[in-house]
Amino acid sequence: MVGASIVALSATSQAAFAQTAPEADAQAQPQLDKPADDAAPGDEIVVTGIRASLRNAQNIKRNAQGVVDAISAEDIGKFPDTNLAESLQRITGVSIDRANGEGQYVTVRGFGPEFNLVTLNGRQMPTSTLGDGVSAPSSRAFDFGNLASEGIAGLEVYKSGRATVPSGGIGSLINIRTTRPLDAPGRKGSIGVKGVFDSSQRGGNDITPEVSGIISDTFADNRIGVALSGSYQRRKSTENAADVLYQSWATVNAPDGSWAYGNANPAPDNGAVVQTPIAMGYSVMDIDRERINGQATIQLRPVDSLTVTADYTLSTNRVKADKHRVGLWFARQNLSSGWGPGNPAPPLYFQDDYTAPSDIALESAKTANRNINHSLGLNAKWEPTDRLTIELDGHRSTARSKPDSKYGSSQSVQAAIFGASQKRIDFTTYLPQINYNEAAGIDTLDPAGYFATGNSFRNAYFRDKIVQGQARARYDFDTSFLDSLDFGVSMTENKIRSAFGVYEQAAWGGQGTPADLPDDIFSVVKTSDLFEGLKGADGDILPAFLSIDSDALTKIMISRFGACEGGPTCLAPYNRVDSRVRERTFAPYVQINNTFDLFSNPAHLIAGLRYEKTKIASTALAQIPTSTSWVSANEFTFNYTGNSSFNTLKGDYDEWLPSIDFDMSPIRDIKLRASYSHTIARPNYAQMQGAQTFNELRATGGFASSGNPGLLPYKSKNIDLSAEWYYGPTSYVSLGYFHKKVSRFIIDGITTENLAGLRTPIGGAAYQAALAALGSNATAEAIRDYIFVNYPATTTPGTCTTPDPDGFCRANGHIVGRINSQASDPLINFQVTLPVNGDRVQKLHGLEAAIQHSFWDTGFGVILNYTMVRGGGKFKNSLPVGSPQFAISGLSDSANAVAFYDKNGIQARIAYNWRDKFLSGYGLDPNYVEAYGQVDASASWEFMKGLTVFGEVINLTGESRRGYSRTKNNVTFVIPGYARYALGFRWGF
Repeated sequence: MVGASIVALSATSQAAFAQTAPEADAQAQPQLDKPADDAAPGDEIVVTGIRASLRNAQNIKRNAQGVVDAISAEDIGKFPDTNLAESLQRITGVSIDRANGEGQYVTVRGFGPEFNLVTLNGRQMPTSTLGDGVSAPSSRAFDFGNLASEGIAGLEVYKSGRATVPSGGIGSLINIRTTRPLDAPGRKGSIGVKGVFDSSQRGGNDITPEVSGIISDTFADNRIGVALSGSYQRRKSTENAADVLYQSWATVNAPDGSWAYGNANPAPDNGAVVQTPIAMGYSVMDIDRERINGQATIQLRPVDSLTVTADYTLSTNRVKADKHRVGLWFARQNLSSGWGPGNPAPPLYFQDDYTAPSDIALESAKTANRNINHSLGLNAKWEPTDRLTIELDGHRSTARSKPDSKYGSSQSVQAAIFGASQKRIDFTTYLPQINYNEAAGIDTLDPAGYFATGNSFRNAYFRDKIVQGQARARYDFDTSFLDSLDFGVSMTENKIRSAFGVYEQAAWGGQGTPADLPDDIFSVVKTSDLFEGLKGADGDILPAFLSIDSDALTKIMISRFGACEGGPTCLAPYNRVDSRVRERTFAPYVQINNTFDLFSNPAHLIAGLRYEKTKIASTALAQIPTSTSWVSANEFTFNYTGNSSFNTLKGDYDEWLPSIDFDMSPIRDIKLRASYSHTIARPNYAQMQGAQTFNELRATGGFASSGNPGLLPYKSKNIDLSAEWYYGPTSYVSLGYFHKKVSRFIIDGITTENLAGLRTPIGGAAYQAALAALGSNATAEAIRDYIFVNYPATTTPGTCTTPDPDGFCRANGHIVGRINSQASDPLINFQVTLPVNGDRVQKLHGLEAAIQHSFWDTGFGVILNYTMVRGGGKFKNSLPVGSPQFAISGLSDSANAVAFYDKNGIQARIAYNWRDKFLSGYGLDPNYVEAYGQVDASASWEFMKGLTVFGEVINLTGESRRGYSRTKNNVTFVIPGYARYALGFRWGF
């Protein structure tokens, strides 16, 4: 619960320019800059750097109503960490999800990023990201990777609900405070320059720049203030991975699913759930990220009673990635496997002894996306009398993500060679050992044998625009009990557009000849270089594979094979998904604040009520497939011909959200708290969109989904208790307990039905004729070959207007199941997922313990905290696939340990952050991330007044990350970790 001060203790220290920490709650207005309890009134205590940050954060926590933790900038322009998420993870109860070694999303008390609301200076912020670049975006999660830390004055994490702050976070509300020049009059600023070396880089040793600057000044007798800040950061890195992708597991129940695992020795226990791999691979991805942030703030105070603030914040984050992957698919013709005991059964090895040469697939993929955020706000705070304060606040903020390449958000082009006679994977080591035998007479590292296969060009767009107006007031009473009354209203309009389109050539069986691909577009990647030091990297592992020049192969695909319809660019129109959601919320509130003496010390009782009325209109494009195609032995796809329409659905709900906070000090420096509140978290945008999406097609059927704008928000009833002992200016101990009773969890309601009259060639007349001729054990490949020999081609996929008497259609390597009432092909059964509010109630509880201690005047100190979370739904790994399941993602214990030194111009710190294993998501199968701990270190020396040189190391010991499904042997990813180094200097003035 506490941990406020985990301060992130960074590398640099300047003169005492840190802003005085503003109040934790604008309505409560506690006096946070009062002298420490051990200082006599009137004494001036000047502290800098780490100690100043610790003290400000501790004051915010101590004087706030409810449970609040905070981090404050050490000095102007010097926030503790280079990434806001990296700082937040050091607060008790807060953990993060990392992308490419950097903090991106925040989990609080086990509730993931979708359950935490982020505000900027008290304003609800839009969020935008394209995520994987291969599907329509939908998340409400705030991506902290878009914001640099320069210009940030502090972070506040509100863990208990209250009437005066916006709703939308069950886990927490996180408020980001930017610099306000009139809070710290005078001219001050800093300039920092840093060089960063990421040791993960492949084939390069680039040192990338980070430059930042901030200046704050006041004029006209401190009645006008201006603050400007800006930063530029570039980082080059490489992410290597071994993967058996989450969607590449087939789950069956032993012994009925022996088709999926073949001749097993040892065999899985009868009744055990068995997950078998469909595809596996190794990959290397080079990443180039460029981030630019800027802020401008102007404040006017024409009279003492009126302050007007205008501020503008801009952030851009451009990320480009070039990925090369070798993938092996199991033909499932002659399988052998081994399984450990238990339910579910852990795989030991998996092998396909298919004697005919099978394919080795090379994928070359690029993603290029840009996130752009703008926020323009205006605030006026007026005190017409010494008892009344009125504040008006408004902002218009947008977050937009769009492609940054002429090929769209992502492109994937592939080549293959039929060169593997046996494929196998060993799951008994940390790194899955993937390998194959070369077919006779074939060198799989010789580019001359590779031919082009399929490709896809995906285009995504996401835009979130929030216009918000807030009016709030506070009246102070001159009574012994009723201290003040807060009241106000907020009106918010949130407009979201999520769009997605794709061009795809599903020619996975191949197109053209090897002569179409020049040898010089290929290069060799040594696998041992990607996973050096990991257990399993020196065993029976694929020694090398080929990578392909992405741009060169893309041009060949376009010019020779008409990829993306042969146009000069491949920007697919947004015709697959185009969802627009408008969410309007009207929220008045009232709160009474009472102060009274208890045990000869002040006590506070604060009670509030917030009402929220939300209306939703969801308009979405629904594109309906015209047919389906069987494109290769194990590949099926939908065919579209532009048939689409828009559909609008509406929903609304209202909520009463009470809150009550009580705190008291039974003795000096001890504070006891108790809070009760109701909070909500809204559904994500995909769950609210009003169209049907066709997701996946298999031999056994299809999968589709649709949204539901009539969903109610998640609702949590919260209890918080804490005891805190502040025994020094920068020292305290705290112990907290929290309990959450959460209802209205959104679950997937699943129905089975045919959609749009779609049919599949599997089981049709031609398919049955092939089985009759070849026998019931015929392989999928043999059946396709029979059909191609015995049934003539007709026309292009998706049209097939001239059917044979059976309604059968074959064209261009595809076998098409058409929408035709005369066709003999069977109708496809789709599993259709519709989100609904479940009646299940989940109870979560946990303990948060923290200690922050400075060792007298030595300059040394430590910060330790631990959070334990229990309860909630858990995924039951032993239940058969398809069994109804409900689980809460993100729940895990977490801990931090920081040791620091701050004295005589020298600062140093070493920090360890740990998070236990957690469920990151689930569908038919779960997806877990293993426990992870990371060590960061930094040091700085102010060698001349205002001039500081510093160094930083992120992930000092190079810890790796690993994910798995039902057992630890069901690996989904292994990503080696690497250290990141920085050296720089800062001038503060």
